[in-house]
Order: sequence, then C-alpha cells, then structure tokens
Amino acid sequence: MADTLTAFPIVLTEDHDTKAGNYFVSNYPPYSFWKPEYASEAIAAIERAPHPNTELGVYLHIPFCRRRCHFCYFRVYTDKNASEIMRYIESAIAEIKLYGQKAFIGGRKPKFVYFGGGTPSYLSTSQLKYLTDSMKEVLPWDSAEEITFECEPGTLTEAKVKVIRGIGVTRLSLGVEHFDERILKLNGRAHGASEIDRAYGFVRENGFPQVNIDLIAGMMGDTDEGWEFAIKRTLELQPDSVTIYQMEIPYNTTIYRDMQTQGNEIAPVAGWSKKRQWVTYAFEQLEANGYTITSAYTATKNPEKTKFVYRDQLWSGADLIGLGVASFSHIGGTHFQNQHNLDPYIEKLEKGELPIYRALTPTPEERLIRELILQSKLGTIRKSYFQQKFGVDLLTRFAEEFQTIFETGYLHDEGDILRFTRQGLLQVDRLVHEFFLPPHRDARYA
Repeated sequence: MADTLTAFPIVLTEDHDTKAGNYFVSNYPPYSFWKPEYASEAIAAIERAPHPNTELGVYLHIPFCRRRCHFCYFRVYTDKNASEIMRYIESAIAEIKLYGQKAFIGGRKPKFVYFGGGTPSYLSTSQLKYLTDSMKEVLPWDSAEEITFECEPGTLTEAKVKVIRGIGVTRLSLGVEHFDERILKLNGRAHGASEIDRAYGFVRENGFPQVNIDLIAGMMGDTDEGWEFAIKRTLELQPDSVTIYQMEIPYNTTIYRDMQTQGNEIAPVAGWSKKRQWVTYAFEQLEANGYTITSAYTATKNPEKTKFVYRDQLWSGADLIGLGVASFSHIGGTHFQNQHNLDPYIEKLEKGELPIYRALTPTPEERLIRELILQSKLGTIRKSYFQQKFGVDLLTRFAEEFQTIFETGYLHDEGDILRFTRQGLLQVDRLVHEFFLPPHRDARYA
C-alpha cells in the first residue's frame, strides 16, 4: 500500500471536471417527479394500516445553523432568534402529534430516530429536552435500535453533550468535514480546527455507543498534503465509523452562484478522478488500521457492533415519518415532502393541518429499482433478496443494464452476490443510472 497520495495511482484514466448538479443519488424516482397534485396520495397512505412487517422510523430536520457553508444545499436558516426557534419546535411537536393519530402507525414504535440538519446541536439544552420529551410522549423510543444526532463541533459544550447522551442518542455524528483551518474557513464552515478536538473530547467522555466523523473529499482549496493530514488526524481520533462524501456543487449553493457571476462552468473544487483518488487513499489507510469498508461512503471499526440502522432500513423499504420544513417521508409505498419554506410549514401546523407539499407513489417496478439502486451503494447486491421480495431475477430483468456494468469491470457475479470492485463502489452513483427508466434519465452526473 502506498504511504502518500503522490505515489497512489489515479482511479480513472480521464479526469472529469466537477460541474454543477446533484450527483449523489438519494432516492428513486427523482424528486423532480414528485408533484403537489399528488399530495392526496400521501393523505391516503397515512390513513391506511401499515404493510405487515414494515419497520417505522422518524426523521426530524433542525434547519438552524451558525453559518451557511458555501457548499450547503439543505434548507437552513442562520438568522433565527430563540423565540422563532421555539415556534418551530412547537410546530414539529404538533406535526408528530397529528401523525400519532393516523392509521399507518398501527401500534408501531420507531425502530430508528434521526436528527439531521442544519445543525441539531444548535438547539439549547432546554430546547432539546422539551423537544425530545414531547416526541417520546407520542412515539416512545424504548424499542429504537438507533437514535442518531448530527452535531457541528463548535456548538458543543460539555453540558450539551451530556444532555444529548441523556435523551438516548446512540450514534453521534460529528460534522468535521476537514481538519485544516484554512480549508474550513475557505468553505464557510462555522467551526475551526481547534474546536474539533475539544468537542470530540466531550463526546468520548460521555460514552456514546457509536461516534461517527463526517469528511468531505474535494473541498475548495484541498491538496494531496491537506487530505493526507485529514486522514492522519481521523486515525488519531479512532472514531467508530467514518463517512466520506465526494464534494458536489448543487445549484442552490453559494459556490454555484459565484460560478454564475463569474461565468464559470467548472466548479473550483477537485475533479472527479482526484476526489476518487482521495477517497481510495482514505479507505486504504483506514483498512490498514483495522477498519472495514461497509458502503460507498463508510468505514467502520467493528462492523458487527457498528450499524447504520437508519440507512439499512430506509434502503430496504421501511416507513419514515419526516418531520420539519422540507423533510421527506415514505409511508406505505408513497413518497412525500413537506412545505419547502419555514413560514408555510409553520402556518399549516398552526391551523392543525399536515404541511405536506408534494408526493409520488412509485409503481411496483419503480420500487424495485429504488431498492436496487440504494442497496448497490453497500457494494453488494443479493439476488435472492430481490427474488424473494419482488419475484424478479435481476440478471434477467436488467440483463442489458448489468451487462453494461459488467463490461466496465466494476461489478462481478459471485453466485447469489453481485459485488462492486473498489473502483466501482467509488462511482456507484454514476453506475446506478443504468437502472433508471427512460423518463428518469438525466445526463447530469459524474
């Protein structure tokens, strides 16, 4: 194994520049096909009893941040005071209470709960206690296998970390992104390098069962030496898991707006082959230090102990209640999303109405493709799973699509398992477009 990036071979022979667009495939069919005129389908779905043996999860979007990162494309707000935040919290509580009365719950308790953002750790300790106590009154967490909570290092104090652990969080995910002060500032991160060690110390002292660190390969200003440093610092901290994303530039980011102003088509970040080179280097260094690669983005220290329940359940068709502004839900086979903006979201709930904005009910074929695409990101596809659940022989139904991928050398047939190579896994978000139905194909991917 190479010791430095400069000695490591580039994954792809051709360097593709990073251009604007969403490359990470998070769902199927694409969100652009979800429509307001289908919202009634979501209302119908929540009034039906749940499908047998379907797990239930809860996601809550906390849209508040100290600062908006230059690459951020999520619905976030940096200008809200304590009273405005409390109004939002009250709205989220009202939302879960409305869902708690619906037939789709069917006596189920959440198997997983996820607090994402934005910055969930932006909330005060009193706000966190009030919010989570109220949620538990509607849907108790005592059967949950995983409670995930995203944190920005600069928002954590010793007292807040104790509260986060006290509300039952089992997996704390620390949004480090990089360890270099210059790169953090250049990309608009709110925290500095010195705050990472301080926050990590608080986290480890409080005994979370799983601590995850997020990194981003290809941030503005990064170099081979900078990335080597980031991986070295990660290994020194020894988190239970590491999640690494390749930088993309969606259209609603400040980086893209700057590109438009300057008339630039190419984003000021590393190209795709360089990003994949950096992720490959990171994964090899992590493997050399006892980690196992468990998805296209994740390395875990102990795969038997360290799970990603939220990810694995969603990727196999679990129901999800998405609370908060712009949140996504999946109930009884129907996808839907809340109001995109804060005021309409809150106003709906203050009238006693669910804030559903748009929806889509995929066909059986589209549900099959969704799970095939998402489970591909784990690096292995189990044929028997799809045969048993959907009654489909994958290599027959998708013969042409699989043949195209086989010919790249990025996927191997190992009996019941179809296994992506490391190089294939690094660009799985590009490869899975082969499975998209013709109306859903889009050229904007890496």
